[in-house]
Amino acid sequence: MYEGQSFSTKYSSYCKQRKRCKQRAHRRLLAVVLVVCAAALVLILSDKILPIEVWATPEKDIKEIDFAVIQEQESEPEEEPVKEEAVIKKAPLVFIDAGHGGNDGGCAEDGIIEKDINLTIAELVRDKLKEMGYDVAMSRSVDKYVAKEERVKKANDINADIYVSIHQNSSDERSVNGMEVWYDGTDTQRDSRRLALLVSQQTAKSTGAVEREVRGDADFHVTGSTQMPACLVETGFLTNREERKKLASTDYQEQIALGIVQGIEYYFHPKTMYLTFDDGPSEENTTRVLDILKERNIKATFFLVGENVERYPEIVRRIAREGHTIGIHCYNHDYKKLYDNAKNYVEDFEHARRVVYEVCGVQAQMFRFPGGSINSYNKEVYTKIIEEMTSRGYVYYDWNASLEDAASSVAPEKLLANGVETTKGRKKVILLAHDVIYDTGTILEELLDKFPEYEMLPLSEEVEPIQF
Repeated sequence: MYEGQSFSTKYSSYCKQRKRCKQRAHRRLLAVVLVVCAAALVLILSDKILPIEVWATPEKDIKEIDFAVIQEQESEPEEEPVKEEAVIKKAPLVFIDAGHGGNDGGCAEDGIIEKDINLTIAELVRDKLKEMGYDVAMSRSVDKYVAKEERVKKANDINADIYVSIHQNSSDERSVNGMEVWYDGTDTQRDSRRLALLVSQQTAKSTGAVEREVRGDADFHVTGSTQMPACLVETGFLTNREERKKLASTDYQEQIALGIVQGIEYYFHPKTMYLTFDDGPSEENTTRVLDILKERNIKATFFLVGENVERYPEIVRRIAREGHTIGIHCYNHDYKKLYDNAKNYVEDFEHARRVVYEVCGVQAQMFRFPGGSINSYNKEVYTKIIEEMTSRGYVYYDWNASLEDAASSVAPEKLLANGVETTKGRKKVILLAHDVIYDTGTILEELLDKFPEYEMLPLSEEVEPIQF
């Protein structure tokens, strides 16, 4: 008898086993298909999906896969680095012209020849300027003749910023001495006048020489054909025996060079002066002041009196229109009432401020105390006034130089002297003047000429105030 499994049983077992094999094969195939599809999907979408995931999860270590960086590199050209020259400020280029040379000796006296002194001073100026960081070009550095046309062409070709020509003087009158500086006054586009004033002022200061004239009627090729500001300085008279001895001495030549260099330094790096006028406007005098400032393209600051604003609204509008700063002085110049208490002062100020705004639309934030922030009228109340005004956001400005033109019967010459003496060479000056004083307008142009080393600017709220 056959004792093993029957055929039907074996067949049934076989079918089941085969079915399981097919199911496993199908699962394997499906797995392979899924893997292939997933891989293909990753390749297709990785440049779109994965960068989003990276940006969406900043906590991840982007150094592992920085797809954003990769994408930028592929899609955008790399920016060129900023060249260092673009951010470095160019040094001024100064052209120094040692007059004459070679077979052209210039003037000569007692064996002392102009061309030699000119070159020595020019070399001293060159060396000092280079030490200060300037670029310097010379018309000549040896004893040779260079035509004036060639000197000018060289300066123009290299686009020099300024041109200074150094010479000596002579006269039939042997007692004549001192220094003269020349420039072309017919050319108002170049700033030659200011350069000439600075060279004259600073050289006279360093040497003690007589400052004869700064002349705008120069008819020289080197001052008239140059494209940059230019001046010609004659540092002294070789025909004057005493001055000739000085000009031939090393120490005096050094002093001349120091003065010329300081003039050049102030030309490029001036000090700052804020020209301020109180008590206006005045119909006649303020108009004169504004005319002078406009001609010279100078902006100033006017601390106005409210009552005068109401009298002369058109002048106030002109002040604002021409770019000057407007501040408040007071509404009424009655010191006794104004400084009786802090409330009176604030009310007077706000009244004046409203009047100014109604006339010209300026909302003034700056003010100046009549008589200054500390004076004999406000000793008891000035601290309370300052506290209240400061809490309201207003800023007050005193001064550190003055024409002292508020005093009665001051001669114009004295006003001029006051202005020069009280500045004391400070780097920052707030100069007090009064545009209601007739003689202030009379001396204003001459006063401005005394300060070529200063850049004239209007006050603003960003300017740190000078306060007593």
